[in-house]
Amino acid sequence: MKVFKIILLVLISNYSFSQEIALLKYSGGGDWYVNPTSLPNLIKYCNQNINTKIKPKNAIVTPSSSEIFSYPYVHATGHGNVVFSPSDVENLRNYMTSGGFLHIDDNYGMNEYIRKEITKLFPNSELVEIPANHPIFQKPYPFPAGIPKIHEHDGKRPQAFGIFIDNRLVLLYTFETDLGDGWDDADVHNDPFEVREKALKMGANILNYIFNN
Repeated sequence: MKVFKIILLVLISNYSFSQEIALLKYSGGGDWYVNPTSLPNLIKYCNQNINTKIKPKNAIVTPSSSEIFSYPYVHATGHGNVVFSPSDVENLRNYMTSGGFLHIDDNYGMNEYIRKEITKLFPNSELVEIPANHPIFQKPYPFPAGIPKIHEHDGKRPQAFGIFIDNRLVLLYTFETDLGDGWDDADVHNDPFEVREKALKMGANILNYIFNN
């Protein structure tokens, strides 16, 4: 585990080196593969605008694999069921406590399932809403009201929740916002430029936070 932690620290601290981020391929039947253009577009945006050097194509990783420790940022999304096995839970928890960051973006329909799995990951910690003055909303792009609304579904306000370990945000759960849809190619959802730009800027803030904290 110490070796994995050292690898993660090197990946995160050596900001000038090439990075790679990953998509989580989970079990349970949910469509983990939705929004296939979202992470490549986010990577491109960050490399062009905030001076990251992330590999253009994201990796795909399973929750229980040792490879997950190679990625400072792992993204999970979908509309349906999510199930983490005991080995998934142990590995994901070790990943986050060793320096990794898991971002779960509810693509509408995931909430009732993923909250149970988050409880498995951290049974002694509760998801807390992240305040708008948290650094993840401050730079490089300011979001004074917190997480932005990208797609409307049922009139609920967008929220960002987190799990913190020793004051470090290790798990980000974005709800009622659909950031990933905003990262997708423009013709997928026919979002106007302003909406996609807002989503990409928030994504850039997330990666900036990971690489600089």
